[in-house]
Amino acid sequence: MLPIAVAVTGASGSIYAVRLIDVLLDAGRELHVVISPAAAQVFRDELDPHLDVDAFRIEDYLPSSQIGKHEVLERYRFKDRNRSTAAAGERGQLHVHHHQNFHTGIASGSFLTGGMVICPCSMGTLAAIAGGQSANLIHRAADVHLKERRKLIVVPRETPLGPIQLENMSRLAAAGAVILPAMPGFYQQPTSMADLVDFVVGRICDQLGVPHALFERWGDSESAAPTN
Repeated sequence: MLPIAVAVTGASGSIYAVRLIDVLLDAGRELHVVISPAAAQVFRDELDPHLDVDAFRIEDYLPSSQIGKHEVLERYRFKDRNRSTAAAGERGQLHVHHHQNFHTGIASGSFLTGGMVICPCSMGTLAAIAGGQSANLIHRAADVHLKERRKLIVVPRETPLGPIQLENMSRLAAAGAVILPAMPGFYQQPTSMADLVDFVVGRICDQLGVPHALFERWGDSESAAPTN
């Protein structure tokens, strides 16, 4: 299995990133993760008010390795972690790269991957990629995936959307990216915030071709069908 690139930027929705990385590692996938400085600030605002942004490590927020270490794990506890993957196996490897390190593999098209996810994706990152900028490793890696015709999944979290944001999304979609907004579905009858997070993460996994059992799919149960 080829490694997957994951970028985390400064949009609201840090918990999506935490859950996605944990699920992909549980699925045995090798990850190359890049986190923007703004993303670390959002982590502090949403998940850990005591976070030292300059000392931020995504590894400290993964439930399977640091249970109970941070308040985030109490606020967003996933009670049934067996939902994460279709089949349990050896946990994948995690590589975290500095956002200005252009010497890492994902900065080059010669480094093969199984796709890239930007989750959550800020409007600034969206605009930079749509404009072909490579001001940091996230922009460059996204540009590489577009030019190499590899899967690029962009998970914007913003509302409302203005014409500039919509135009940037349209440009990326036309270039081959998958625009997957953080819009959870409700037909699976969620009972917790974890259910809502898992729906979005599960749809990302679908695009990556990673098996999972994070939510009940439409048509799996008669109870999911709408009534008139």
